[in-house]
Amino acid sequence: MTEKKHIHLIGVCGTAMASLAGMLKQRGFQVTGSDAASYPPMSVFLGEMGIPVSQPFSATNLMPRPDLVVVGNAISRGNVELEHVLDQHIPFCSMPQILHEEFLRGKEVLVVAGTHGKTTTTSMLAWIFHTAGQQPSFLIGGLAENFGSSFALGQGKHFILEGDEYDTAFFDKGPKFLHYFPDSVILTSVEFDHADIYKDLDAVETAFKRLVNLVPRSGRIVAFEGGDSIERCVRNAFCPVERYGLSVGATWRVTDIHLEPTRTTWSMLHNGELWGNFEFPLGGEYNVWNATAAAALAAECGISKDEIRAALKTFKSVKRRLEVKAQVNGITIIDDFAHHPTAISGTLNALRSRYPGARLWVILEPRSNTLRRNVLQNDLASSLALADEVVVAGIFKSDSIPEHERLDLGGLATQIQRRGRRARVISDVDSIVQMVAPDMRSGDVVAILSNGGFGGIYEKLPQRLKTLGGNATTQNSSQTPVEVPAKA
Repeated sequence: MTEKKHIHLIGVCGTAMASLAGMLKQRGFQVTGSDAASYPPMSVFLGEMGIPVSQPFSATNLMPRPDLVVVGNAISRGNVELEHVLDQHIPFCSMPQILHEEFLRGKEVLVVAGTHGKTTTTSMLAWIFHTAGQQPSFLIGGLAENFGSSFALGQGKHFILEGDEYDTAFFDKGPKFLHYFPDSVILTSVEFDHADIYKDLDAVETAFKRLVNLVPRSGRIVAFEGGDSIERCVRNAFCPVERYGLSVGATWRVTDIHLEPTRTTWSMLHNGELWGNFEFPLGGEYNVWNATAAAALAAECGISKDEIRAALKTFKSVKRRLEVKAQVNGITIIDDFAHHPTAISGTLNALRSRYPGARLWVILEPRSNTLRRNVLQNDLASSLALADEVVVAGIFKSDSIPEHERLDLGGLATQIQRRGRRARVISDVDSIVQMVAPDMRSGDVVAILSNGGFGGIYEKLPQRLKTLGGNATTQNSSQTPVEVPAKA
């Protein structure tokens, strides 16, 4: 699009779509958007960008007629705006299509992919390039706290972006990352996920194999030494493949990890020789893997280890990645995006190391298309049992999941209780807040896990605790948010 035109985004409040909206606005287009519901942090982000968001979906949101409509991947046939676009023959495309055409062409594209850890690793990689003066462009699936944004359009030659394996649009069921044509890739993990679009692990692996097949011979893949799935995915790569992990044979080997209350330290070996000692304020062993992957690719792109060390030491976190939301009566309330059993395990283990001795609560909303199903129920029970107190809300839009596929909440609670933990199923947010707040005491840590707004629980629980005595305090500068992507 050589002329500056009006672009409307249907489903604009998704993280990637909101970021795209900001990029288009910055590029000079007139941008509008719509969604079923808008909630922080993306609602705040769009407001600050001056991008109007219409709610709910309506054909009137497309008046006056836009020049182009970007259809989010959560939008399906039957959506009133999409039906209007089709009936009126308004030009439309997917988010990855316009991203490639408008922003990726002519750039050296670095893609971070994998079932877990993508957002943090992408943020780390972008921060390393930024602090090294490389002026990168980037697109992240979350709000990176170092930047206060999820995107930037820099003057440098690199475009760093998170590569999502989820499908592209209602008319393109292939993974988003196949549109990005990467020059180099970080592959953090490969596990079964997105049960609504992938039949089994083989189908997931096929998607990642196709991504690997896009990397040119002159590129590079940095892959976690994370088992058979990753090995199958990179086996036929045409470019060099470097592994990172704990084994002696890893190109980038991690040693001497020390998890401390306010920081994490570790050492990295390159081809068996000490390469450097590193630290950052994040908690969790698996954040070390993310940092190692980012450091490895940055080093291969010519950034010095001193520049990498300095960047990691000052790296903060990503919004909704174990973000401390409030402290009330000595109770710490944390918001986390974890929506896969492996991610939940990594999150809760990190909290154990960051808050030793605390009684750990987890309040989970089964909201993702994987968690709403029973396909990983046994793994979910094991993960949740890492907490001392477990509360599970009703399944988000449960009627849209066939009953024989649906997560069995009662069975899940029984499985957790057999592991020696108290587990309660409480259907709605208001009931959760009323019932569990009186049971909480000073020193408790409460992890609220959802990939959505969760009925406003992030505001309702602190308010309820305040009525029970004490005052809520937001996180102060001496406290560091913990970000732990899942175990690879």
